[in-house]
Amino acid sequence: MAVLGSYSAPLLGISIFIATLTYITYKLLSGYLHKWFTMKPIPQADGTHIFIGNAFQFKYNAGDFFQQIMDFTRDFANAPLFKLWIGPIPFVILFHPETVETVLTNAVHMEKSYAYKFLHPWLGTGLLTSTGLKWRQRRKMLTPTFHFSILTDFLEVMNEQAEILVQKLEKQVGKGPFDCFSHVTLCALDIICETAMGKKIYAQSNSDSEYVKSVYKMSDIVSRRQRSPWFWPDFVYSYFGEGRKHDKTLKILHSFTYKVIHERMENISYNESDSDSDKGTKKRRAFLDMLLKTTYEDGSKMSHQDIQEEVDTFMFEGHDTTAASMNWTIHLLGSHPEAHRKVQQELQEVFGTSDRPVNTEDLKKLKYLECVIKEALRLFPSVPFFARSIGQDCHINGFKVPKGANAIIITYSLHRDPRYFPNPEEFRPERFLPENSVGRPPYAYIPFSAGLRNCIGQRFALMEEKVILASILRNFSVEACQTREELRPLGELILRPEKGIVIKLEKRKPPTSSK
Repeated sequence: MAVLGSYSAPLLGISIFIATLTYITYKLLSGYLHKWFTMKPIPQADGTHIFIGNAFQFKYNAGDFFQQIMDFTRDFANAPLFKLWIGPIPFVILFHPETVETVLTNAVHMEKSYAYKFLHPWLGTGLLTSTGLKWRQRRKMLTPTFHFSILTDFLEVMNEQAEILVQKLEKQVGKGPFDCFSHVTLCALDIICETAMGKKIYAQSNSDSEYVKSVYKMSDIVSRRQRSPWFWPDFVYSYFGEGRKHDKTLKILHSFTYKVIHERMENISYNESDSDSDKGTKKRRAFLDMLLKTTYEDGSKMSHQDIQEEVDTFMFEGHDTTAASMNWTIHLLGSHPEAHRKVQQELQEVFGTSDRPVNTEDLKKLKYLECVIKEALRLFPSVPFFARSIGQDCHINGFKVPKGANAIIITYSLHRDPRYFPNPEEFRPERFLPENSVGRPPYAYIPFSAGLRNCIGQRFALMEEKVILASILRNFSVEACQTREELRPLGELILRPEKGIVIKLEKRKPPTSSK
């Protein structure tokens, strides 16, 4: 009996372990099979395997992968939606206004998709990645920081950095073709650093900045992991994937923003204790200053971690997206002389021969330039696709989609729906004149997302793009040196051209008087 007793404890432990493992496997498998059979009527890509889905079909190269997704949307152009499986996780692909609206207008589907969890180490659960009560509290609290009166304070920063960009571009005049992508991107980065954090990083002067390089590196690392389900488990990624490279890059990003927040907190404390220090000067506000003073409804302040999440989110969301949009716009204007001429004519009407900075009244008058920016965002949306988690069983265009599935909205394809954008590949800024926009469904064009989780910074983005593009086009005429086919978009977190934006610049006549 004693011998039997000595074996019973280990046997019991093993039995419990096996029973637990069996139960977990059963729950996972039954949940997976439930989704598989529920979604069976939804059209799917050829070669979908019942356990690995389409994962091994995906191209590793970002350009090839993006082209593959676009090919899928063309193959299923006449279907209201289709599905892909990435390992055991189903994704319904939406690219028609009526199906997109079903998801984006329903608060039940507000949570971001599973793939966003790979952004959590970098951005935490800030406004982009948070959900539920936390997201609602943050959105309510942060919305006033994007009020128009506050945004106008940032015009000075935008004009200053635009002037530096123009000085850099002047050195390229007469030198033949060059890639303008990094020039514009570094300008956007300088703007977001000073407006979000109140910190000058001189990215335009120091393009070798470790922080600058790390922003792009992290974006690429996350995007690759999202496309590779075999690297989704953390332990696999750490030992066999890019885990160490990811952590090293993350340390650079976080230590930079941590240091800036700390410095700003000390600066605010010092200024509050010495109220005379700012007399006679107007202190520039930054988003960070407002975050440091913002309180929740119960009167408590945001923690250092809360603030870091939002600052890291602003830094990522607030420069790469606008930079990409401005670069695509420059290419399109350089490829379409008539639209280019109309923009410069409008600039001449607003500014005359003056070289003064752009002000808020000017921004209102630049209506054709705004149409150009909107049409560029239609053809090349900065965020080419985004995803939501389906929060409860629902029907999309007659097809049942179970809770726990994911919906991917392909903005790039949505914006090419010929029902609402005839000859969709043509660049026609006039599509966005008020008279030509009548009757267009609101969910046919969503470069800043739509519904409850639309982009909180879209007015900031449009203001920045107008200021920078107006500054460039007041000083130079642009000629594109690539065809549309040569651009080859990379569908990563942000839509970028694989080989940059190559242009030639010609100096316009210098201003001779002030207006």
